Amino acid sequence: MQTVLAWSALAAREPRSVPSVTPTPSDEAARREARAEETAWVEAAAGGDRAAFGRLYTRYARVVHGVLLARVPHAHAEDLVQEVFVHALDRIHTLRDPWAFPGWISMIARNRATDFLRARRESDELPADLAAPESGEREALAVMAIVRQLPEAYRETLVLRLVEGLSGPEIAAMTGLTEGSVRVNLHRGVQLLRERLGREDHDV
Repeated sequence: MQTVLAWSALAAREPRSVPSVTPTPSDEAARREARAEETAWVEAAAGGDRAAFGRLYTRYARVVHGVLLARVPHAHAEDLVQEVFVHALDRIHTLRDPWAFPGWISMIARNRATDFLRARRESDELPADLAAPESGEREALAVMAIVRQLPEAYRETLVLRLVEGLSGPEIAAMTGLTEGSVRVNLHRGVQLLRERLGREDHDV
């Protein structure tokens, strides 16, 4: 969450444009090799190889955490990460196309977040985030509350970039988005976040 505290400074900048970086042939080759390796892990995991699934967990835990954090309070995200991967382990044999794993695991995370929020509304429980946080944590939680009000594509990409520390190409490769979409989402998301933070400051 400490990374979130820097968002105010980030949003204060004027992102005139998001540069388009043309990947080099070596970049493309490395990505293809990584995806081929990952596909082999998915196939092995579907056949019951727990070590292969562990490698998938290591590679995608940050992505799943970011997808969840864009939707649910920080206090619950870590536990939900475990639930997502338990579900994925149980269902990975149903994944027909191993290449589709990034989008598949992200969708499981989104669905789990939706189920969590629905159950939470029905039980109307007191959010753990209200338990007297310190000032820095309060600021971070306030920013996250604003982020969760942004359009889904923007908030998810922002969290993956600014909290989880993934690069644009990593976000694209690990969510199934194109790099162009990631650039657009980051650009527009930062603009919206800056505008919302500005309004919050004026309302104080």
